Amino acid sequence: MLKKMGEAVARVARKVNETVESGSDTLDLAECKLVSFPTGIYKVLRNVSGQIHLITLANNELKSLTSKFMTTFSQLQELRLEGNFLHRLPSEVSALQHLKAIDLSRNQFQDFPEPLTALPVLETINLEENEIVDVPVEKLAAMPALRSINLRFNPLNAEVRVIAPPLIKFDMLMSPEGARGPLP
Repeated sequence: MLKKMGEAVARVARKVNETVESGSDTLDLAECKLVSFPTGIYKVLRNVSGQIHLITLANNELKSLTSKFMTTFSQLQELRLEGNFLHRLPSEVSALQHLKAIDLSRNQFQDFPEPLTALPVLETINLEENEIVDVPVEKLAAMPALRSINLRFNPLNAEVRVIAPPLIKFDMLMSPEGARGPLP
């Protein structure tokens, strides 16, 4: 087990160093078995955090993200967090004023992450395969840049299904009522 843990730590370090050395605008820490965002990374990336526009933390074991993550990477344009154990976002997600796309699919959200509705350039929200029942339709309808929200395979209440279509000017993807999950 220690060997596997050591390999995972080495993999994260290698990926972070690649980002710093190449001057890349992307940090890809997908499938690194992370349970939290490593605090040491903030120090390593302090001189380049403003140029990082895409962070992928997909398919890890994250249960939460800190406010420091949101404020450190405030220049993010895309955030991929699918396949984790997230159930909420910190209110400081509002610091991501340049965010255009966020993927929160296959997590554990029961409540729609409402701080996302305050992001002025957010175009795409993916919340497929969560446990969301209710959606702030009016707040979503007021988002100036929103083009698409994926809510497939969420147990949405009937009210959302009826109220949303006439109010929204973007694509809202929903599963047929009663659908419980994607086919294997």
